[in-house]
Amino acid sequence: MSLVLCRIDDRLIHGQVVIGWGRALGVTLIVLVDDQVAASPWEQELYRMAVPPEIRVEFAAVADASAQLAGWAAAPDRVLVLTGDIPTMIALHAARADLLRRINLGGIHHRPGRLERLRYLYLTEAELTALKALAASGAEVTAQDLPGAAPVRLESLG
Repeated sequence: MSLVLCRIDDRLIHGQVVIGWGRALGVTLIVLVDDQVAASPWEQELYRMAVPPEIRVEFAAVADASAQLAGWAAAPDRVLVLTGDIPTMIALHAARADLLRRINLGGIHHRPGRLERLRYLYLTEAELTALKALAASGAEVTAQDLPGAAPVRLESLG
């Protein structure tokens, strides 16, 4: 059916993603793209426990996900593509910019060197520059923690 949300959230699968976004958008499949999680059955099981049975979860390494994006986009599912970091989403966009046109910055939290841009979004200057390059390549990049909140355009983040 479609990729209904492409989200960067460093907490990966959690209540805000499943309940806040998943239910609001009628998500039937969450694709978590993370090399480490894709290689770890016990981490996958932990994330599956946070998802109700009506939503399927698939785990993919970046290379595998890049190759499968067209299939997920054409499937009858309403798909949420989720990454935990900016470089992973950039890699997916580079593989299929035609499919990942809108990128949602969800929860990117404080780490050394990051500056608060919004209460749920902290970015280094290098990360902000990378996101601006992503936008310049054709992606619409906005920050939005929940579906009911107003999207914040990348340009207003610094």
